[in-house]
Amino acid sequence: MDRNRSFCTVFSVDQSPEKVFAAINDVGAWWTAEPGIEGKATKVGDEFTYRYGDVHDSRQKVTELVPGKKVVWQVLDARLDFTKNKAEWKGTQIVFDLEKKGDKTEVRFTHVGLVPEFECFDACSNGWSTYVNGSLQAYLMSGKRQPSPTW
Repeated sequence: MDRNRSFCTVFSVDQSPEKVFAAINDVGAWWTAEPGIEGKATKVGDEFTYRYGDVHDSRQKVTELVPGKKVVWQVLDARLDFTKNKAEWKGTQIVFDLEKKGDKTEVRFTHVGLVPEFECFDACSNGWSTYVNGSLQAYLMSGKRQPSPTW
């Protein structure tokens, strides 16, 4: 997978890397409201499912956790109802790299394998921008759960 061509977004927040790490792993607090998230993402080997109405569902497995530094999820299965290839996400990786920069933590989100050739690239990158730069960042800044509504 070409990490350099994959979707990436970055933001900084006035929180410790440890607090950011914990927030990322609380997937239901920022990605989408329950019951859109089923399962856990707190230790390596955990699996969880994301569902957004009848438009998208995917199953992720936690493959790497480095406290305060990195979170990696492998997409085991996916169904995108708005694309010809419903499984475009299958086999991709969702990566959060955390780095302390002064009194802030930089969060670098990369969906490795989500490349411009994918039919879902525009919609999915817009979605990730909303979740990562919107919901996750707001959750980190306010301490209040900020999931998107489910359908």
